[in-house]
Amino acid sequence: MKCKGFTIIELAIVIAIMGILLVLGVVNLGGSQINARDSERKADVESIVLHLDAFYDSGMDTSTSTGRYPSTAFITNLANVKKFLRDIDTKSLTAPNVSDPMTTFKAATTNNVQNPSISEYIYQPLKKDNTLCKNETEECRKFKIYYKLESDGLVYTATGKNQ
Repeated sequence: MKCKGFTIIELAIVIAIMGILLVLGVVNLGGSQINARDSERKADVESIVLHLDAFYDSGMDTSTSTGRYPSTAFITNLANVKKFLRDIDTKSLTAPNVSDPMTTFKAATTNNVQNPSISEYIYQPLKKDNTLCKNETEECRKFKIYYKLESDGLVYTATGKNQ
């Protein structure tokens, strides 16, 4: 008498194949999420650079001088940042998986190359002589923004168009 159905071996093979496909899907999903977060980091930094260049071109509403970037003194709180970088979306100042923009967008503390974590964007305004521009009376002629990508762990630098 013939029984219709699957043998245990056939079921084991199907379950093993499904398990392999599931593992491959989970691995690819993790990589996709990392790439998406890195894309968000790049877009955030590009937005910050655009707003810094706009400040360079037009200054503040009450400003009569243009042709300079804000110093590190302006990154004390979110209200100051929004005052200098008009119309910037707070989300652009916030790295993926971070809730507070001021834990992401930070001022450099030295002239040395910065080493941010994946949840930081470090703003380094520089004077003509490439020293750190720390107070509002100094003329900051260029800047660098340092950020790290999650996919390769490398630190990247962004600069403005006026440099």
